[in-house]
Amino acid sequence: MSGPSARLWQRVLRDPSIRTRVTVRAVAITILLVIPLYLVAMLLVTAEAQHSQERSVARRARVVAELVRNGQTQPHIVSSHPEALAQVVDMSRRVVAATDAMRGRPAVNFRIPTGPDNREDGVGCQIDAPGGPCFQVVALRVHNGKEELVVYALQTAHPWLPKPGVAALSALVIPAAAGIVGLGAWRAAGRALRPVDVIRRDLDDITATDLERRVPEPVRKDEIHALARSINQTLDRLEEAVARQRAFISDLSHELRSPLTGLRTELELARSDPHASDMNETTEAMLRNADRLEQVVNDLLALARLESGGGLQKESLDLHEIADQEVLRRPRRTRVSVVGDSPVTVRGGRLELARVLTNLIDNADRHAATGVTVKVGEQGDDAVVEVVDDGGGILPEDRERVFDRFTRLAEARHKDAGGTGLGLAISRDIVRAHGGTLAIADRDDGVEGARFVLRLPKSGEPPEPPRKRNGHRHDGPPGPSPKN
Repeated sequence: MSGPSARLWQRVLRDPSIRTRVTVRAVAITILLVIPLYLVAMLLVTAEAQHSQERSVARRARVVAELVRNGQTQPHIVSSHPEALAQVVDMSRRVVAATDAMRGRPAVNFRIPTGPDNREDGVGCQIDAPGGPCFQVVALRVHNGKEELVVYALQTAHPWLPKPGVAALSALVIPAAAGIVGLGAWRAAGRALRPVDVIRRDLDDITATDLERRVPEPVRKDEIHALARSINQTLDRLEEAVARQRAFISDLSHELRSPLTGLRTELELARSDPHASDMNETTEAMLRNADRLEQVVNDLLALARLESGGGLQKESLDLHEIADQEVLRRPRRTRVSVVGDSPVTVRGGRLELARVLTNLIDNADRHAATGVTVKVGEQGDDAVVEVVDDGGGILPEDRERVFDRFTRLAEARHKDAGGTGLGLAISRDIVRAHGGTLAIADRDDGVEGARFVLRLPKSGEPPEPPRKRNGHRHDGPPGPSPKN
């Protein structure tokens, strides 16, 4: 196949339309199925024609053989069909009798029946007879009471296709069936893909400003319905994510505006009176605003690393050791105690888990009245760290809200105006990245206060590298409250 036909076929195969590809495949499969069926049908028709011809020739041979047995053989065999081909020869192949069409012709060049079977059937092509070139032959050996004779009846053999016109007409079934199947596949694919086209057009019209729109879900509970439902669920998540992103940007702008405004104010005051006596207080205020800006930027970088999935290098760690180190790393406002002696091994990032424990301890220290207890232990397949304080506690309706970004309760703002509201949000994100959970619960002893419960999957590997714990208690002198 070459020229325009080849180019057209290649274009059809490369057509991105599912409808076209389904139709082409349906037509190709139909042709591949119909052609063998057509060939089998032609073989059956040919075989039936051959069997019918054999029966007709055999019947004519039996009629002539009956005449021979009754001694009625004459040199001229009378037949109801003028073109009938029959011949009687003796064992020396001398012609004894023949029909009009075979008169004057030599003996039929076909084998003589031998053995107990007095009949031979076959096709012969080296025979001097009208028609041909090949003949269906039936030979019968008979005895007329005096001698044995051989009766030959023959007829022009049918070609491979006995009726070429019928065969050609029957061949039209192939393109007809392919066309019907192709049309059906085209229309069925069009009906099946029509909802997909509607969904595609609706998705093309949805932009970031109208994420509340949804694609139509077909009534029939089929694959298209499942696709539309998945798309709508994805749009729900996308709308929620965009809303969170916008709220995050708004909150971030507010959090950055306050220290920037304070820093600008202090700078303007210092510039207006460079020799003022309270310059030390001014520079201290500027440093506090700069520290808050730095803390917000560091928290944002931590969130970016978590959301990008990079920077988390896991190793076997002892949570008890990390808790000791974070408690002793700097002084705190209240007494902080670590409870637990045996190592509790998990697999995770050392810096990330240390940040989680620091955030939880700083948060508890900021709200505690007299002290904070860090309990490190195991429960089943989980490593559990509980950070318990004796402060005012957190109301049940606020226990999930405090993990939202830039969320700070009224009490937290009063106790620490310099916090960013990102510490607990970052802590939960880090814990989730390690396959664990972080939640808030009531204290087990019924005393007022908050209890943060951290759960992580245990690791059977020993911690690496091994580190010596520095102690279990730190009584911090009063000092500035850490920002979280």
